[in-house]
Amino acid sequence: MSGGRQLALIALFTIAVACVPLVSRSGALLNFVMMALYATLLAQAWNILGGFGGQFSFGHALFFGTGAYVQAIAQLQGGINAWAALPLAIAGAAVVGVFVGALSFRYGLKGSYFALVTLAFAEVFRIVALSVPFTGGGVGLMVPLREAASNFQFGSRAGYLWVMLGFVLAALLVTWWLRHGRFGAWLQAVRDNEDAARAVGVNPFRVKLGAIALSAAFMGAAGAFYVQVFQYIDPGIAYGPSTSVEALVAAIVGGMGTLWGPVLGAVVLHLLADLTRNLFGELPGINMVIYGVVLVLIVIFLPRGIAGLGQSVRQLWAGKGGRHG
Repeated sequence: MSGGRQLALIALFTIAVACVPLVSRSGALLNFVMMALYATLLAQAWNILGGFGGQFSFGHALFFGTGAYVQAIAQLQGGINAWAALPLAIAGAAVVGVFVGALSFRYGLKGSYFALVTLAFAEVFRIVALSVPFTGGGVGLMVPLREAASNFQFGSRAGYLWVMLGFVLAALLVTWWLRHGRFGAWLQAVRDNEDAARAVGVNPFRVKLGAIALSAAFMGAAGAFYVQVFQYIDPGIAYGPSTSVEALVAAIVGGMGTLWGPVLGAVVLHLLADLTRNLFGELPGINMVIYGVVLVLIVIFLPRGIAGLGQSVRQLWAGKGGRHG
């Protein structure tokens, strides 16, 4: 699909989702759309580094938690308005991303080694957050309710939905740019063959560092958003594995390295999570079990994810035709 058509689809998607609060006042529907967009942002953030860059991270909660804590601490201890704290949260997550990337990529860590390093950093940050007083330790931090749009606290889910839609739109545009821009071509070249990319003048270290900064920035935005919606953060929520798992599974299920794959994956997994809660109640960890089963099935039967379903079916059909011939 051409770049122009993809931009048109992004515009149509944005308009359609933005109109949801205008045509429905259902709190359940608005909450579902808001949380599906939230899951989409997590998946798109992971997709930038994992899908386009080929750098699989098991600890993306590291950047989510950093953004969440910067957002909360800036308000509670710095007296900063929530909207002014938002860019600080995004920048803080990006700085941590650059720090982790500089250490990892400088020494050539990739594949399972890079995945384990990100997981280790997330655990280190969780332990630190449990130990230092300005994060509230194990008790966590609670942002007081001061309901006003100027304070990033809305009276209904509609306001949060539109804010999250803005984040997702930004992520979609960045993903579109990666698919069609020079930096994206460099990043995909590094993913496919780092030595060949270096031979044609691409600097793999700088390219991967840029990718992890972008990815971390969007995760930081998701963390800041979480704090404003739920008004609470603690080390387990901030740096625990559930956020990392949600981000990578949605991207893989939907289709890594694609524009719409993370959107499809996030919606499908969020639907499954809601259905699971309705059928089985609040069984602890049931959503992680569902994610695991879906991931295994997708990897076996749809290696390109939901976004690659058409291509997978065509190849399967062609293979059957060849055998019959």
